Amino acid sequence: MGDRRIPEATVARLPEYLTALVELAASGVATVASEGLAQAMGVTSSQVRKDLSFLGTYGTRGVGYAVEELLHHISGLLGLNREWSAVLVGVGNLGRALASYGGLAQRGFRLAALVDADPAKAGTRVSGVEVEALEELPRIVARERATIAIVTVPAEAAQDVADRLVDAGITSVLNFAPVHLSVPPHVRVRKVDLATELLILAYYENARSRGEPHDAPAGVAEHARPVAGSDAS
Repeated sequence: MGDRRIPEATVARLPEYLTALVELAASGVATVASEGLAQAMGVTSSQVRKDLSFLGTYGTRGVGYAVEELLHHISGLLGLNREWSAVLVGVGNLGRALASYGGLAQRGFRLAALVDADPAKAGTRVSGVEVEALEELPRIVARERATIAIVTVPAEAAQDVADRLVDAGITSVLNFAPVHLSVPPHVRVRKVDLATELLILAYYENARSRGEPHDAPAGVAEHARPVAGSDAS
């Protein structure tokens, strides 16, 4: 691909391509046309061809895309050929649920450390991982060689936690707190807001109940970009 930059919208769809390709490979499918991938993902075939062209993958006319080859290529782009150490800050209800979620390890993410500001939680264990004090964050990040952090703290604590993470060397943050985080340009933040996504679905349900048209064709998934944080209590 050289210096060709993959658009952010295409990057956001890569995990979905990966999931579809894993299922196809498990079913013994050797090649797949753009129409087949489009149906599996709920997008148009032209969108599939456009996305994969950004990846430098064009398939074979009349044959399609080699499933294993494309799976290997996308896995490499997503960094699944290595293990990523992540630090989770905020061991409340959401933090505990994420710490117990086995899907992270299946995708190559090791939840290396759990951190909380509450002294009463320090030394306790969640899913086999000991909770450590927030004051120890620089040492923890250095010890685990972590570059990724998951923030599940209340809104009022999120910016302080983000500042501490950046100072400790974290360069990627998955933010569940219901607040915008101010970080330096070299730090990337992805925001997750469950409430906002539900409100978007409620809008379409409300429009449907009134018999109003909306943009999403029946049976086609809408791939919304997370735009804000959720309640991280």
